[in-house]
Amino acid sequence: MNWKFWRILPNLAGKLSVGNGWRRLGAALGLGGGTVSRLVAGLVVIYLLASLFLGWWWDKEPDLFDVRANAASHAQQAQREPVIGYTTTAALIRLAETLLDKRGGYLSNDIAPPGLWMDNIPNWEFGVLTQIRDASRAYRIDFARSQSQSTEDPDLQSAEGQFFFDNSSWIFPDSEGEYRQGVRHLNAYLMRLADPSRPNAQFYARADNLQHWLQGVETRLGSLSQRLSASVGKRQLNVDLAGDAAAAQATDAPRNQDFKTPWLQIDDVFYEARGQTWALLHLLRAVEQDFGDVLDNKNARVSVQQIIRELEPTQDTLWSLVVLNGSGLGLLANHSLVMASHISRANAAIIDLRSLLAQG
Repeated sequence: MNWKFWRILPNLAGKLSVGNGWRRLGAALGLGGGTVSRLVAGLVVIYLLASLFLGWWWDKEPDLFDVRANAASHAQQAQREPVIGYTTTAALIRLAETLLDKRGGYLSNDIAPPGLWMDNIPNWEFGVLTQIRDASRAYRIDFARSQSQSTEDPDLQSAEGQFFFDNSSWIFPDSEGEYRQGVRHLNAYLMRLADPSRPNAQFYARADNLQHWLQGVETRLGSLSQRLSASVGKRQLNVDLAGDAAAAQATDAPRNQDFKTPWLQIDDVFYEARGQTWALLHLLRAVEQDFGDVLDNKNARVSVQQIIRELEPTQDTLWSLVVLNGSGLGLLANHSLVMASHISRANAAIIDLRSLLAQG
């Protein structure tokens, strides 16, 4: 898109040099109309060059961080002693803060260059936001409640609503403001969680809670794997009702279905997957700490560690300037299929882990 502006600049400068408005402005400033037009064209060029540089500078995904060190730092600043759930909650807060405070800030709702031209990082942001939304919902429904009839934590209830706000709103209200409100509610919950005098805030590390969250993660990863695999197109039989002879659906669907991601959306899906797996890596590492006793009791800690290991390659550096989409065994690489492979292996490990946690 940037090159388009370079092609139209000469015509733009020519149009700026002919116009009564520029001549009147030049006369008022004691300058000729041509001088004003050249000045304006120069400012446009400087703006575009600055936008190109900022776009290059902002187009970088944040690095991974240590969830245990993050929790220790957060507890020290808040003058609190870490308790069960502190590591996971502090990690969730850090994910949201990184989304808002990384290079360039939050870009998904930008209405001016260079954010307007960028798509890789905004799609990465949406992937991170998806996992934040899922985790905040798991907090409200499962992690902070002892039984199905228990009341919801008011801060977690508000935080979930804030994070589910439209991700592309730039004003009245803006997305960043809503998400920062969500972070404040998470911080308020965390301060009460670590305060022994306020037992109304709790985090319950139980096998069933963990299973429920992992079920949502499994669904997300399964969808991502299918979308990534569709980069080369595939023909699939309809298995929607398989395994249940009495199952039914609203309307008939074709027996054979073709799936293929549009060419211009391949990199969008790829970077959304990068964002989701980046956030998920931190949450899984935090869960390993807070649910340590539960995992050890089921001899399942190594299973969580294996899931983390399967997801780590999804954050490897992409050395190509573009997301390549070669055929399965063709001459060029297919980055989407490589990503799908890692995610599918992690998803299979999550299914095994859920089965293990369900055992008595």
